[in-house]
Amino acid sequence: METATCTHIEHAGNPEPRTPQGCEECRKSGDPWVHLRLCLDCGHVGCCDSSKNHHATKHFHATKHPVIRSFQPGENWRWCYVDEVFAE
Repeated sequence: METATCTHIEHAGNPEPRTPQGCEECRKSGDPWVHLRLCLDCGHVGCCDSSKNHHATKHFHATKHPVIRSFQPGENWRWCYVDEVFAE
């Protein structure tokens, strides 16, 4: 059930994850992560804002790719950074 809509979420892609085993940057640095997020523009896998490095949000600020989805098993929600819209 969507709480609101935005054109970014409506037109988001479904790319293959670039690193299906975990956060790209944390894997390189050896840092742990809490939860993972998938960029629906390029397939970047980054850690959530509960993780110490906030790589998914940092990826948005660097690239302006607007929509992520949860990359946790059993979760399919999406979030648009630009419009601050959550959709399930």
